[in-house]
Amino acid sequence: MRAVEITKPGGPEVLGLTDRPMPEPAHDQVLIKVAYAGVNRPDALQRAGLYNPPPGASDLPGLEAAGEVVAVGAGVTTPKVGEQVCALLPGGGYAEYVATPAAHCLPVPAGLSLKQAACLPETFFTVWSNVFMRGGLQAGERFLVHGGSSGIGTTAIQLAKAKGARVFTTAGSDEKCAACRDLGAEQAINYREADFVETMRATGGADVILDMVGGDYIPRNLKALADDGRLVQIAFLQGPKVEVNFVQLMTRRLTMTGSTLRPQSDLAKARIADELRTDVWPLINAGKVGPVMDQEFDLADAAAAHARMESSAHIGKIVLKVDG
Repeated sequence: MRAVEITKPGGPEVLGLTDRPMPEPAHDQVLIKVAYAGVNRPDALQRAGLYNPPPGASDLPGLEAAGEVVAVGAGVTTPKVGEQVCALLPGGGYAEYVATPAAHCLPVPAGLSLKQAACLPETFFTVWSNVFMRGGLQAGERFLVHGGSSGIGTTAIQLAKAKGARVFTTAGSDEKCAACRDLGAEQAINYREADFVETMRATGGADVILDMVGGDYIPRNLKALADDGRLVQIAFLQGPKVEVNFVQLMTRRLTMTGSTLRPQSDLAKARIADELRTDVWPLINAGKVGPVMDQEFDLADAAAAHARMESSAHIGKIVLKVDG
């Protein structure tokens, strides 16, 4: 099968087409003929040598895909051969075929193409597990997500709004802020022109903040939280180390938490998939929530897709067309 591999750690140019043996589904796994694969920040981190695959996972990048189930391993009763699915992957999505646990597959929502469905798993698993399962966001609470025009951001804005929260976000241009407001953000803060801490304190503070920036945003996030607020950290674009005064955590009863998705157990990911199937897929089927698409690239142009993502010019999700 055709696949894109990381020839050595480095920039987008180290991604290259190669031929690999087709994987075989192990016990409780399915084999998917990939139509489209999503492109995500962790793929770029892996390419740069900063995010190694967990033991047993494919060395090929790609953490989400959509396509047709063409084979199933022992113990699999659903999905069945011939069904179209989108799936969270342990790796290997930049290829014509990929194996993944059956429990990490979800049906393609009504009215969505395989191209759109390929944009769902990584961001929806991440947002749901962190904002709702860990952060405990409730209807009526104030929610702030940084990077609102990213794949994570566009998903978080829509889900929080659909669940009844008041949504605030940051973005780096007026165009991106407008896109965030169109998705349901009550206020979009251009971080190049305004201080999100002042904006949030004027509202009473954020009850939940989803952050992937890190660095000096961490103490600023704590200041932007309301009493009893929760900061949920999922990445560190500006670094993971910073000095924090824990007195305010104690006196204001703040919570700091976070997670990374890929290293979690298959069972933990299956539990997230179950909640998505019950609580989120009906919203997608009803057209209340959906993927925001940026640009499509052919599999052979994976380097250009990574360059697009790392330019931060995109709004929403970038995908690779794999089949055909």
